[in-house]
Amino acid sequence: MSQPFAEPPSAHQPSVIIGIAGGSGSGKTTVAFRVKEHFPRETVEIVHHDSYYHDQSNLMPEERVRINYDHPNAFETTLLVDHLDRLCEGRSVEEPVYDFQTQRRSAQTKHVEPADIVFVEGILVLESAQLRQRMDIRLFVDVDSDERFIRRLQRDMAERGRDMPSVIAQYRQTVRPMHQQFVEPSKRYAQVIIPEGGHNAVAIDMICAKIQEILGRRRSADTVNKGYGG
Repeated sequence: MSQPFAEPPSAHQPSVIIGIAGGSGSGKTTVAFRVKEHFPRETVEIVHHDSYYHDQSNLMPEERVRINYDHPNAFETTLLVDHLDRLCEGRSVEEPVYDFQTQRRSAQTKHVEPADIVFVEGILVLESAQLRQRMDIRLFVDVDSDERFIRRLQRDMAERGRDMPSVIAQYRQTVRPMHQQFVEPSKRYAQVIIPEGGHNAVAIDMICAKIQEILGRRRSADTVNKGYGG
């Protein structure tokens, strides 16, 4: 939803890009929403790495279920990188919409306008060097594995039409091994590690202060570049 008091980002003021990684079910999107609440006068967008799963329309349904969706190769990260660059240049993008029940991309897309603050969230966003290079702030949400599994189980059954045996099987076969191989090691690239996720008020306040600092610095530079600096 657009903010009524926000000014559109200028060509001299690229978006503040914030990467939020963490295990499946850690509450990455919740962190983004908690931070967003602190910036009612700014335009804020949340881009989900999950939206950029490769389209599997060329495969039969029984083949799609065998794909390892927790491996970096499952994502079209190059498209996400291109979209972030476009947003920073002040251009809108069409974010893919992934249908988790059919395991392929929808014909529809989500229109995303350039914004003052852009969150890019996903389990592997810190694993990608290309994505990291575009981030002003890199976060990792660190939540106990039991809690993450419970949240994933509830989400997949309620929102993605999965049954309990299939969720458990996927967790054992790919989610947990890929977390150990790719997600957990990417924590070393984080500038801030957030225990308890969106419930960690101290961490949220620190992140907001850093965002405000970056916004202030860029707006001051923009004013000088426009000749208003005196």
